[in-house]
Amino acid sequence: MAESFPHLKLQREEPVTEKRAGRFRPYRAPDDAVAHARNLQKSLDRTKIQTDGDIGGFDERRLFRFSVIKGFDPDSLRRLSNEIELVSQEGEEVIVAFVSSAALESFEARLASMAKGESVTARDVIHALQRVDGWSEEDRTGWALRHQGFPDGDSFVLDVELWPLEDSPGARKRLWLGFENWLKEQQIRNLDSVKQQGLSLFRIRCDRNQAERLLRHRDVRTVDLPPRFRLDRRFLHADIQNLPPPPAPSETAPGVVVLDSGLATNHPLLAPAVGDAQSFLLGKDATDENGHGTHVAGIALYGDIEACLRNRHFVPKFWLFSGRILDENNENNTGFVENQIARAVQYFHEQYGCKIYNLSFGDINKPYLGGHVRGLAYTLDTLSRSLGVLFVVSTGNVLGSQLHGLQWKNQYPDFLGDPKWAIVDPATALNVITVGSIARYDQSFYSQRNPSDPTEIPIARREQPSPFTRHGPSVGGACKPELIDYGGNWAINTRAGADYLTAGGLGELSTDREFAGGRLLAEFSGTSMAAPHVAHLAASVLAEYPEANANMIRALLLAHAAVPGACRALLTDEDILRCVCGYGVTDSGALFRSLENEVTLLAQTAIPNKRHHFYEIPVPEDFVAKGRRLREITVALAYTPYVRSTRIAYKATRMDFRVVAAPDLNNVSTMFNKATEKNDYQNIPELRTPDINGRFRGKGTAQAATWRFSQFNSNSILKSNRLFVVVTRNDHPWGEVHSSTEENYAIVACLRDRENAQARLYTQLRARLRQRARVKV
Repeated sequence: MAESFPHLKLQREEPVTEKRAGRFRPYRAPDDAVAHARNLQKSLDRTKIQTDGDIGGFDERRLFRFSVIKGFDPDSLRRLSNEIELVSQEGEEVIVAFVSSAALESFEARLASMAKGESVTARDVIHALQRVDGWSEEDRTGWALRHQGFPDGDSFVLDVELWPLEDSPGARKRLWLGFENWLKEQQIRNLDSVKQQGLSLFRIRCDRNQAERLLRHRDVRTVDLPPRFRLDRRFLHADIQNLPPPPAPSETAPGVVVLDSGLATNHPLLAPAVGDAQSFLLGKDATDENGHGTHVAGIALYGDIEACLRNRHFVPKFWLFSGRILDENNENNTGFVENQIARAVQYFHEQYGCKIYNLSFGDINKPYLGGHVRGLAYTLDTLSRSLGVLFVVSTGNVLGSQLHGLQWKNQYPDFLGDPKWAIVDPATALNVITVGSIARYDQSFYSQRNPSDPTEIPIARREQPSPFTRHGPSVGGACKPELIDYGGNWAINTRAGADYLTAGGLGELSTDREFAGGRLLAEFSGTSMAAPHVAHLAASVLAEYPEANANMIRALLLAHAAVPGACRALLTDEDILRCVCGYGVTDSGALFRSLENEVTLLAQTAIPNKRHHFYEIPVPEDFVAKGRRLREITVALAYTPYVRSTRIAYKATRMDFRVVAAPDLNNVSTMFNKATEKNDYQNIPELRTPDINGRFRGKGTAQAATWRFSQFNSNSILKSNRLFVVVTRNDHPWGEVHSSTEENYAIVACLRDRENAQARLYTQLRARLRQRARVKV
């Protein structure tokens, strides 16, 4: 076995330079400003009539939606009147605001003056407005309610989201109280609520007439059907006996928390590592009545269960914790899962200092089709930042009923990019790691027993995307999922008219809650099984580097990831490939410790706004040595920004990196100091041909890119220049007040020469770094 070494520290260089702000430019005037003002007058008159039909409201203001030009700064509306309160940005070109009577009169007066050809103040803001509307019943109808309609029965349960009013704590409380009183007046039963700065949810029971009134309530943002946390899965138990009993982890080992349907705590493979199991589900204890939580927990604790079986080696490296949030049907109908998860995370964080949390479920009633991150995803993002924890979340599964018969085989892989396969809440969260699924096996148990019988045909081949996995991107085009891992496969049964999907023998092996009957293990298929593979790796990183924060763990996982060749050969469209596979599968070979020919450098620090940080990567002599073979440089960055659900720019902080070659530090710092405008910055010449360009990767809070080289000659840029990584922070103007003076981030760089086992990259890099440290001293 090759000798391994601790990862090296990446040293930051001086100076820390400022990124200059761009110049203010007024919005472009329309060709006919008078006609523009008159058209706005007409749409405003129509909207006043429409908003007269709104009911409820905690004050007397009207709710207007302003259609604006792309790139409009929402805060510009306040230049028209300080009595216009921005509520939300619903899409890049629609702004929703509460408008007082005084502000409306002022706005009408300006339009009247402009319609006469007169000049008014802030006229460029009015130039940027395209039309004015109200927030209609259709706008308030959520995705699931729009597609499925109201449930049958005299009464039913709905989820109602109110406008969050993030910047007005007093008004937000009045909104909550006013809506609760209105529910009482309407005799609508209030079952539960979530009250956060950026999220106001009420779960109610009502009849059809009451629901229709909700759709006209001024303070209601959306009305939708409640979540469905049901998994469609088939499994076959395996009977495994005579395994050596696992030892307990060390007392100082970190923990991994599985938030799911509970845990069979006395399972012989899990029991020695169980730290605590609690229920956060009203009326239920911590016992797993479904089996899903126990199955996920086995993978989170051991990773590759099959490899453990082959080696007869079950040795937990960390403690296992369980927080029950789902019932025996893998559902949650007792209240908002957002509240239960928040209580669970706070409990395990306060009591045990747990940093890694696995959530293997998704709300199929909330596919992400653009717009805002809401609900549970927002909750995870805020918890990630406030507590410094890492959530590993599955993309969610499509249902077996989404296609029929041979469509599953004939339309694979084209359907993987279909909007119906979009990721679901909470996979859209930006501060988490979202995980999609690939197939480990392509031969079912039936096919193994009957090799000449073509009855069961697998949909995916080994290491291709699972047919049930969902795709991104998330808000702002952020890469989702970031990672993929083994989650299982499906096969169609040709004898049953191809209408029967089976997963027997195609799923992921793990612990079974029915172990008392002699079945220690079972196998399930689903993205639920892919996520705990990554949670296992994340906890393993923490076991090796206890000082690593959530940013460092995310950056390391991405820096050691690559898209499998089977996925790349199948999905030839690069955009679809990244939306389904993200950055790929994390290779654990050098994830925890460096090798001589595969070196990792890392740093975790903080950066002020509008600043650049510079890091030099001393390229070893053996890396650029002669010879035709593959060599790689990978850089990854992760940070955890403040988020808000009322802006299309969901994250307050923007941070990204560039990899550049330059003669010296002074040259590269001068290059970035001159980058005053956005386009100038984007046009800074990065090292050529990264696998993912800066514009795409910069949309996420965890981002990576790889540069590949087949040979070097005397004219190669890395022979004549030095290599630098430059990290830049540039917050949105609205985000400056919410972000920290210095925002934390982690940066990771990897150099690989896998085809030359004799390459002494680690030894040469360590010597260079030590020499530079002595010079600085």
